[in-house]
Amino acid sequence: MSECGSCSACPSSSQLDRMGLDVGKYDYVVALAGNPNTGKSSVFNALTGLRQHTGNWPGKTVTRAQGGYKFNGHRYKLVDLPGTYSLLSAAQDEEIARNFILFGRPDCTVVVTDATCLERNLNLALQVLEISSRVVVCVNLMDEAKRKGIQIDARALGRDLGVPIVLTSARTGDGLDALLVAIEQVVTGKVELHPHRVLRDGPFQRAVAELVPMVEEVAPGLPNARWVAMRLLDGDHRVRQALLSGELTEIASAQKVYEEKIPMTIAQGGRE
Repeated sequence: MSECGSCSACPSSSQLDRMGLDVGKYDYVVALAGNPNTGKSSVFNALTGLRQHTGNWPGKTVTRAQGGYKFNGHRYKLVDLPGTYSLLSAAQDEEIARNFILFGRPDCTVVVTDATCLERNLNLALQVLEISSRVVVCVNLMDEAKRKGIQIDARALGRDLGVPIVLTSARTGDGLDALLVAIEQVVTGKVELHPHRVLRDGPFQRAVAELVPMVEEVAPGLPNARWVAMRLLDGDHRVRQALLSGELTEIASAQKVYEEKIPMTIAQGGRE
């Protein structure tokens, strides 16, 4: 395995092989999503052995960065999506993240959150849970939270969100072993998931149920037609325009081609 020059804090040192860019064939695709400045790139670096550029300004990762790791005999492609606060607007970084989660259909999406301002970060986590059930919430920066006297009840949060919660300090490696195990359990179906989704009133749910077949008729094979239907009912003009023009179908097809045929690249960084 790749040597990190650290100590027992390193994640599952006997089982993790940081593969950098050398992914080749892979068994699972894992997406990293999160608000800017949550330490998402630190998680990416720790698992892949790459040096993805980090900075303290919003939207620093403007394209997808990809790397890989091997854990317990399985090969994972890790995709670091642009930092974003929401999946609901037409901003470029938000569209990149949303399109990959919705159309790329990763085997697991890890939502990296900041333990020092968790409530604000959970807005994105809830949006991701509307799109995918295969989610792990990584509550990062626990070292900073501890210094501020902030405590996180991971068990209670897991019950509320219905997906695995892992507390980490990616810069020191604390908790990353548990994160690797949680990802493995999600992609292999070893954990039962009950993702929390915002409850709407009866008429809204009935309208969604009626609209889904119409969406599927306009865009056959579109992943998660339910989410598209909800966006239409919420008055999302951008989604409506993209559906009627055929853009959503084109994006879904392009995403599939990209994942199957385009060589893996990374925007910034290199092997450690």
